[in-house]
Amino acid sequence: MSATAAPAPTTQAERPATFDPATAYAAVRHLAVRIGPRLATGPGFRRAADWAAGELEDAGYQVSRQRYAVPAGDSWGVPVRAGRSQNVVAVPRGFDPGRPHLVLGAHLDTVAVSPGAEDNASGVGVLLALARTDLRARLPVVLVLFGAEEPRGTGDDDHHYGSRHYVAGLTAPERRAVRGMLALDRVGVGAVVPVGSATADPPAALVRAARRAGVPHAAETGQRSSDHWSFVRAGLPGLRVGSTPYAGYHNARDLPGLVDAGQLDRVGRLVLAWLRG
Repeated sequence: MSATAAPAPTTQAERPATFDPATAYAAVRHLAVRIGPRLATGPGFRRAADWAAGELEDAGYQVSRQRYAVPAGDSWGVPVRAGRSQNVVAVPRGFDPGRPHLVLGAHLDTVAVSPGAEDNASGVGVLLALARTDLRARLPVVLVLFGAEEPRGTGDDDHHYGSRHYVAGLTAPERRAVRGMLALDRVGVGAVVPVGSATADPPAALVRAARRAGVPHAAETGQRSSDHWSFVRAGLPGLRVGSTPYAGYHNARDLPGLVDAGQLDRVGRLVLAWLRG
């Protein structure tokens, strides 16, 4: 466990019922400053995956890795070689993947040149803080840190490798058991929380959750630029939180100073409301 993390609660009953944005922001700083760029096939990403897996284990989850090949390509202007990446999957103890459950995901990788504080240490930070929260969710929750979300080209199949691998590995009963997936991607900028669907239908469940949590929000449709799209294109339910434009997008200026702890708090409270129904 890192020096920046809070002491690990040992049981669900000992976890706070409210979201702690300080825990989320500490994760943003660790990933963007102490580790830095996290190209999905590079050593920075492997360091980040090992660290995050340890955090999730400390929070009481059973953690596994899914490894897969990623092709060569172009990482936002930087030629990159083929290699292997991984998903970090955390489940509650005693979890049965064939029973109804929710999936909460965030991508751990960055483009080659970016320290990725907002994109997407912010989403990872919220997920890790939620792992230390008493979720009181309506269904069991699987936490997934995806690798290789960032593009290696311009086509629809040139990114989202980790989430596509996750979905492809689900059995038919496991697919039926996924009752909702939520991707946290670029969630630390602004004062209004974007909530999005991949289709023309509005993200009604997220709008209701935002209202229950008292969080200012903006609903978007046709939002396909994150890992929820891998679920939706396979016929599974998926939504996204995040996507506010910002100056550090996919460049070396994506540093922790861009991320607002208040926005992390708004997102955390909204996600808790969604999980609890």
